[in-house]
Amino acid sequence: MSAASARPTVSEREARQVAEAAREQEWRKPSFAKELFLGRFRLDLIHPHPTPSTEQVQRGEEFLAKLRDFVETKVDGGLIEREARIPDEVITGLKELGALGMKIDPKYGGLGLTQVYYNKALALVGSASPAIGVLLSAHQSIGVPQPLKMFGTPEQKERFLPRCARTDISAFLLTEPDVGSDPARLATTAVPDGDSYVLDGVKLWTTNGVVADLLVVMARVPKSEGHKGGITAFVVEAGSEGITVENRNSFMGLRGIENGVTRFHQVRVPAENRIGLEGSGLKIALTTLNTGRLSLPASCVAAGKWCLKIAREWSAAREQWGRPVARHEAVGAKISFIAATTFALEAVMELSSQMADEDRNDIRIEGALAKLIASEMGWTMADELVQIRGGRGFETADSLAARGERGVPAEQLLRDLRINRIFEGSTEIMHLLIAREAVDAHLSVAGDLIDPDKALGDKARAGMKAGGFYARWLPKLVAGPGHIPGAYSSFHPAGHPDLAAHLRYVERNARKLARSTFYAMSRWQGRMETKQGFLGRVVDIGAELFAMSASCVRAEMLRTRGENGREAYQLADAFCRQSRIRVEELFGRLWTNTDAIDRKVVDGVLGGAYTWLESGIVDPSSDGPWIADTAPGASGKENVHRPIR
Repeated sequence: MSAASARPTVSEREARQVAEAAREQEWRKPSFAKELFLGRFRLDLIHPHPTPSTEQVQRGEEFLAKLRDFVETKVDGGLIEREARIPDEVITGLKELGALGMKIDPKYGGLGLTQVYYNKALALVGSASPAIGVLLSAHQSIGVPQPLKMFGTPEQKERFLPRCARTDISAFLLTEPDVGSDPARLATTAVPDGDSYVLDGVKLWTTNGVVADLLVVMARVPKSEGHKGGITAFVVEAGSEGITVENRNSFMGLRGIENGVTRFHQVRVPAENRIGLEGSGLKIALTTLNTGRLSLPASCVAAGKWCLKIAREWSAAREQWGRPVARHEAVGAKISFIAATTFALEAVMELSSQMADEDRNDIRIEGALAKLIASEMGWTMADELVQIRGGRGFETADSLAARGERGVPAEQLLRDLRINRIFEGSTEIMHLLIAREAVDAHLSVAGDLIDPDKALGDKARAGMKAGGFYARWLPKLVAGPGHIPGAYSSFHPAGHPDLAAHLRYVERNARKLARSTFYAMSRWQGRMETKQGFLGRVVDIGAELFAMSASCVRAEMLRTRGENGREAYQLADAFCRQSRIRVEELFGRLWTNTDAIDRKVVDGVLGGAYTWLESGIVDPSSDGPWIADTAPGASGKENVHRPIR
C-alpha cells in the first residue's frame, strides 16, 4: 500500500470542519485579548498585575536556586553543541533535581511549581543550553503530564504522573511526514480490538521521541459499531513491541535535542490508556497548547536577556572612530530595541503565565499571542546581536576561543531560535488560529449569513440576530477613554515617562482594529477566510497592542513595589514608541499592500512561467521524494530508541 492510498482524502472544507470541531466553542471566562479584538480595552482584567502567593514564590525561588547551581556546575552548553547530545549524566541529574516534575502536583511526586516559575526555570536552564530547555518543555508542556493533568482519569494520573515526575521522559506525537497543521489527513490508525487498540502509522519530528519512556500519540479510530471514531489521544509505552525509532533527526539548531521518526506496527495499547473520549484528541491537543505554548516565550525571553548582556558588554569594549560602537546611533538603536523588547516579552510572558495560574481568565488568545510575538521578536533580537558583533557574530564560539577571544555563541543563538517561528504552530498558522478566535463573536451572530451552504431561512434568522448585535456594538467603537486626555492618569506618576498616553493609544486603536475587521467582513463575507494577508496583519496589530498593555502594567507594578520602577517606565515607554510605529505601518498595509499581485506571481511560479529565472545554477539537493513513503507496515530499520536510566 502506498502512502497516498493510506492517507485520508479530504477537501479544503472538510479540513476546516475538522479544525473547527476541535476548537473550544464556548467562552466561559473573560479574555483580555478577545475583548481587545472586539474594540473593548478591558484594562481591569490585567491591572493591577496579578501576583503569585508568598508560598508559591518561596517554593519557586528555592527550586531556581538549586537549578542555577546545577546548570552553572554541571551543564556545558558548548559540549552539547559540539557533540549534538545532552550527556546522560546531565539528564540523570535533572531527574534527581525534580526538573521533570516541575508542573506536576506534589501528591504525584512533582514540585507543583506555578506556570510563572516553571517558565523562569525554563528560561534559566535554556540560557545554559536551549536543548535542555526543549527537553524539559516537550516533556511537561505537551508531553504526558499536561494532557493527563487536564483530561486524565484518576487512575491514569496515579499510574503515569509519578513516573513522569521523577524517572520517565515523555514525548508528544501528532505530526506525520505528510501532515503538519492539517490534522484532518492524519493517517496513523488505532483500530479497536477487544479491550485494546492496535496502532499503525509513522510519526515525524517526535521531540524527545528518541529517549522517551512514555508517548502521547494521536491516532485515527475508524468509526464502527460501538465506536464513535475520530482522532483520539493515547498514552503509549515507548518500549512496546512494534515501536521502532527509525531515525534521530539533525537540525540547523538545537543540535542536542532527541528528535526522531517513530513507526508503529501492530502496537497494542490497552483501552484504559486512552485519554478522554474517542474523537476528542485534537481538542485535547489544542487545549493543552493553550498553556503549553507559554514555555516557548520563556526561551525567547532568556535569549533577549543574553542578547542584551552581550550587546552591552561588547558595545562598551569595541571602539570605532574614536568612541564605543554603542555611542553610534545605528548601533545604539539596535541596543535600545533589544532592551525594550526583552522587557516587553517578559511582561507578556509573566502576565499570561500568572493569568494561567489564577485561572480567572480564558487565555487561549493571550497564550497564542505570546508565542507569536515572542518567536518573531526573539529571532529579530538575535539577528540584531549578530549584526552588532559584526564578523565575530558570524564566527562560531569555538573558533573565537581558539584564536584567543571570548567564545560568544551568537550565531548558535540565531540558529537555535529559528525553529520557534515554526514550533507549536508556525507564525502563519498562529495568524489563522488567532484570527479565528478574534472573529468568533462575529461568526457566532453572522456566521450563517455569510455561509454559502446555509438556507435562506437560516440566513434570515442570522440577519436579524446580527442586526441586533451590530446595532449595540458599532456605536461603542466611535469614542472611548482613549480620546480623554486625563484617562489612565495613574500611569503617569510625577518624574516618570507618560505611559497613560500609550494606554490611550491602545484603547483608540483597539476600536480602530475592530472597525477594520468589521469592514473587511462586510466587504469579503464568506471569502474572509482566504484573506490570510489581511488576517495576519490584524493579528499582528493585536499582538502589539497586547504587548504594549502588558509592558505598561508591568512597569507600574514594579514602580509600586519599588523595584527599578523608573527604569521599567523608561523601557516600557521605549517599547511602546517602537511598537506604535509598527502598528501604524500594519494599519496602512491592511488596505494598501501587494496581496493581489503576489497571488498573480504565485500562479505564474506554479504554472512554470518563470522557470527561466532559475537558470544559471546547480541544485545541491540529493535525489529522493519530497515526502517519504509512510505506508504502514513493519520497520526494516534499526531501532535507535535509547531510554536513559
